[in-house]
Amino acid sequence: MTTDRNPELSALAPRWMRDLERLLPIRAQFIVSGNIRDHFLTSVAPGVLTPAPLRRCLWQALSRQDFRLLLIYDPVEGVRPYPREAATEELATRLFKLKLQDDGAMPMSLDHLAGLMKELTRTREVRAALVIDFASRLTRHPDQLDANEHRFFLAAERLAVNAAPVALKAPQPGEDNRPRFNPVLWLLNRPQDLPSWFALDNTRIESLTIGLPEYETREAAARSYFSLFSRRGDHAGEIAAADLEANKAKFAATFARATEGLPLTALSDTAQLADRQGIAWQRVEDAVQCYKVGVLENPWKKPYLRQRIAAAAAQIETRVKGQPQAVTKTVDILMRSVMGLTGAQTKSGGNRPRGVLFFAGPTGVGKTELAKTLTELVFGDERAYIRFDMSEFAAEHAGARLLGAPPGYVGFEAGGELTNAVREKPFSVVLFDEVEKAHPRILDKFLQILEDGRLTDGRGDVAYFSETILVFTSNLGIFVEDEHGRRVQNVALGDAYETVETRVKGAIADYFKYRLSRPEILNRIGDNIVVFNFITPPVAERIFAGMLDNIVRRVLEEHRLALHFTAEVRENLKNRCTAELDQGGRGIGNRLESCFINPLARALFALDDLEARTEASIVNLAEDEAGIVCLTLQ
Repeated sequence: MTTDRNPELSALAPRWMRDLERLLPIRAQFIVSGNIRDHFLTSVAPGVLTPAPLRRCLWQALSRQDFRLLLIYDPVEGVRPYPREAATEELATRLFKLKLQDDGAMPMSLDHLAGLMKELTRTREVRAALVIDFASRLTRHPDQLDANEHRFFLAAERLAVNAAPVALKAPQPGEDNRPRFNPVLWLLNRPQDLPSWFALDNTRIESLTIGLPEYETREAAARSYFSLFSRRGDHAGEIAAADLEANKAKFAATFARATEGLPLTALSDTAQLADRQGIAWQRVEDAVQCYKVGVLENPWKKPYLRQRIAAAAAQIETRVKGQPQAVTKTVDILMRSVMGLTGAQTKSGGNRPRGVLFFAGPTGVGKTELAKTLTELVFGDERAYIRFDMSEFAAEHAGARLLGAPPGYVGFEAGGELTNAVREKPFSVVLFDEVEKAHPRILDKFLQILEDGRLTDGRGDVAYFSETILVFTSNLGIFVEDEHGRRVQNVALGDAYETVETRVKGAIADYFKYRLSRPEILNRIGDNIVVFNFITPPVAERIFAGMLDNIVRRVLEEHRLALHFTAEVRENLKNRCTAELDQGGRGIGNRLESCFINPLARALFALDDLEARTEASIVNLAEDEAGIVCLTLQ
């Protein structure tokens, strides 16, 4: 048996490959599932590992065990020898009586495949393996087999039970002739794609699961892609060898961190994309972001954004009044997001959402309005936010709407509302309104978003949240249940903000820890809970004035009518609309609509022409020089 493997490099080889080599003397068949379409580090020269497809990687592993050939079967082409060399094809044709076509393959039915499997596992002339590719597509449904399919899998199962390791009749010089199996390897997307009974209680069949590559594997693979990135800043190739090696190491570490949770093929595709776009190695994170979301231009790195954030507090105050503490904390979190420091304390924090905000407090105090304002600040358009009313997801099965139905269920091909929306708008604010009304099982979906910044829908497509801000709103903590299960008020208008903040945060913690038994969700949100205060009378007056100005502006734009108020009318209207503040700013708007907008609409509707006088005690008409009708309310 030949070997050229450095122990340090060997440790970077995929675990499934090392397990395969170790188990060949005692296992007849292997069910290989999971990340089978990825690339894997394999040795192409002594001391050198490079990414390669599974087929090539598998051959490298088996050739070190003195295997002479592979037979690759797939349901479309049939069987072909591998590697595709004249000597290999001649050997396979002679030993297994294959009749290869011009493309090097031989179409084959399941019955003939079962016979080939039997011949291969018993041959003692050479070591060979049979790889059944696309094994997940051999049947329409693994537990609803027709007679031909059932006979095939039964033959394969019997072969695994009865097979024995074999020694070669005439080993080549230097070959290790200790008994080994000539194995059958099933390549599957999922282990359940084979009949459930196939490997049951069969110790001769081993299941190998291929996972996503670890950081060290991605870092080693990244070094081989350094040459595809532009070398701008390296002085046109005149950089010293030591500095070049240092740059390559820095590049590989950054590339590996940015591709957390991605297969090695993603690194290859990202490098190809960078090569076409002329992206320098110093901007490797931008290349990964382009691969994930399909957009190279990143709004988070625009120079004007820092200027906007610097003036954010004043702009927010014009729309969200009377919440200085909430605004200050929100701007702090936004600054952290813009500077790319979200999750900086962790090694893999780069894939998390740009920002996470949990807005809590009474109804009508500006939580949703602040989310819209954030959207306009960062992305220039408040319509760039994606809103989900979580009261629509109170039932557990409603979670299928967010991620799409599971594969095989009706409608799974449509994907999920959340994943589709984020793929369409990768740079956005995602608002989950009244999150406490969602079913607890649905809240579990947020764990993966908050930790990994990604979700996979029913179609298998991945949506990346790494460029989004997640905003949760909630009324938790305003009312709580007492020891008798009755709903009682926890905080009230007039309480100091410090009291409101402490009690609301305490109630939120109790809700996630004890009522939902999901402290991990609270832990992912961390210290990003922003508590809003009640609307106080001075703030209510400012809100009222702003709403009244909006009405005046709308009437002028729509009807070319200017509204004027006497001091007495304005004061009376203000007192009516701000008498009760338990519903916040939304309550002020509702009362303004009842007390003023409805009577005004009736008066305007009754005006036949500019000379008419309707409801004289309410409206006095006069026309100024510009032709704008003035209504003086008395």
